[in-house]
Amino acid sequence: MNDMTTSANAPTTDRKAVANETDRKAVANETESGEDQSSTVRKRRLVAPGGREATTQARAPTEKPLEPDTGDIGEAAEVRQAEEAAVPLPPVPPPARKPQIGDTRPPRGAGSPAAEADASGGGRRRRRRGGRGRGRGGRSESASTAASASGRNGSNKRPASGRDLNAPVEAILADHQPVQLDDEQLSERRGKHRNGKAIGRYRMCVHVADAATHIAVLEGRSLIEYYVSRPSDDVSEIYGNLYLGRVRRVLPGMEAAFVDIGTPKQAVLYRGDLTIATETAGVADGDEEAPSGGDRKRTGGRRGRRTNGPAISALLRNGQSIMCQVIKNPIGHKGARLTTEVSLPGRFVVLIPNSSAVGISRRLPTRERRRLRSLLSKEMPEGFGVILRTAAENVTTTEIRRDIERLTRQWAQISELAQRSDAPALLFREPELAVRVIREQFTSDFREVVIDDPVLFEQVKGYMEAIAAPLADRIRLYDPVKEQLPLFERVHVAEQVRKATDRKVWLPSGGSLIIEHTEALTVVDVNTGRNVGKSSLNETLFQNNLEAATELAKQLRLRDIGGIIVVDFVDMDDKRQRDQLMETLNEALARDKTRTATEPISDMGIVQMTRMRTGEGLIESVSDRCDACDGRGVQLHKSLFA
Repeated sequence: MNDMTTSANAPTTDRKAVANETDRKAVANETESGEDQSSTVRKRRLVAPGGREATTQARAPTEKPLEPDTGDIGEAAEVRQAEEAAVPLPPVPPPARKPQIGDTRPPRGAGSPAAEADASGGGRRRRRRGGRGRGRGGRSESASTAASASGRNGSNKRPASGRDLNAPVEAILADHQPVQLDDEQLSERRGKHRNGKAIGRYRMCVHVADAATHIAVLEGRSLIEYYVSRPSDDVSEIYGNLYLGRVRRVLPGMEAAFVDIGTPKQAVLYRGDLTIATETAGVADGDEEAPSGGDRKRTGGRRGRRTNGPAISALLRNGQSIMCQVIKNPIGHKGARLTTEVSLPGRFVVLIPNSSAVGISRRLPTRERRRLRSLLSKEMPEGFGVILRTAAENVTTTEIRRDIERLTRQWAQISELAQRSDAPALLFREPELAVRVIREQFTSDFREVVIDDPVLFEQVKGYMEAIAAPLADRIRLYDPVKEQLPLFERVHVAEQVRKATDRKVWLPSGGSLIIEHTEALTVVDVNTGRNVGKSSLNETLFQNNLEAATELAKQLRLRDIGGIIVVDFVDMDDKRQRDQLMETLNEALARDKTRTATEPISDMGIVQMTRMRTGEGLIESVSDRCDACDGRGVQLHKSLFA
């Protein structure tokens, strides 16, 4: 009986299993057909022309599909890639540029986001705070737009040449066509030669490094001048630049005014450096003759103290804009020193606008000075003063005329820039130091100028070919790779610079100079040292002082020491020896282009002198102040003050 029951239930179980298996296959087939149909619909909608992108999403099936296996995951990834390739994504807008200082507000015209927002009524208009235009009443929107579009320093438009109208004027160094000279003039201007090589007393070497440009002037093998120019010197080395400054504070008690010229520290303008139209002509550069006659005058001594005329408070007021020129670089905590007597230096001529001053270099021979004076009387420009430099020796009338025309054209550009600029603004920038030194000093007395940078060599070579073609063959390019030695190592400049930073300088006979710098002056002490002499004490002291006078003039020039200088020579009882010592010192100082003034030697052997200071000295340009001792050279024992 049980066997019959078991056999009767077996077919029923088999039928249920077959039915369940059939149902599972049907559900699987239906799911696959639904996925295929959904994929087909998606693909059809992707390629349908004119279809909307919003219909690319597939409609979800009514029944929940089974979990796909690994093959289903790959198929879904392919579908997503097809959707991303077929549907173009909207372009990602670039990040908005942050406004910078000097940008102008764009006009609210058609197409701008601000205009579209106003037209649609959406977005809230920002309320402008009162600033530069506050308190101007009912100025129209068109006037505000025009004023803001014109920029801070006038129109921002560029001419066809691409030069920014608001950029400072650069020095016009040369014309495109050099002056043609005949054979006689060329031979006279070429200087002295021996065996086909130029000869001269001096030699200039220019080394261009990554961080700075170094210029060394040698007399024979002895270093007499050294300059360092760095890219950051646009803030500290601004001697000769022209600015449109704004007076910030007038100090009648100091007879001075502080002027903002855009540098970190405000510059100072003394009353003696302030010129007015009713005064007479002033003083020229250090190696030029003092002009006579004219309509302007710069009076005053070391601090520009005035002796007559109105007070500075009657000439300047706070907020006033004035054109001024830097005559002393910022030094330490002091700002630059300014003058309103503008002068534009050229190769042969120094042009003084709004003046009638006439001057000729004292370094020229008397016969050449007479020739140049008669020549200058025919070439004087209207409304300008002219000073002929030492480099004008044996030049032609055409060269002087073209130099004057070049400078007057440069002054016209500066005047136009000053009219459309707002103070403070840089109006004129002097060229880089290497070009400036060559322009100021390079004459037939230099046997060569050696440059180790090809770019600077081409610039200087082209400048000399256009201005002084007879001297262009003295410009030479130095190749350190070919010579297998750096330029300054070849001419022994590096070791001489290191010695120039020492406080002790040895003399040939065994004596020495001790040079000490203070805040207000420089003190030089002369010692006999190991010099014991041969004949007598007076003769030993006298010869030691003569050597010290010659070396002192060289060290002042090399180290570029300026300001008040006090020299303590070894005492001498003979007055004739003291007078001869001063004559030797003045002759040695006469070789220096920088202006100096000496007082007679006292009975105690003290000599007081001043030397014009235009910037920091050699030690400051090649070194940094010690953080540990703050430049004093000593460290206190902290244990004693615990």
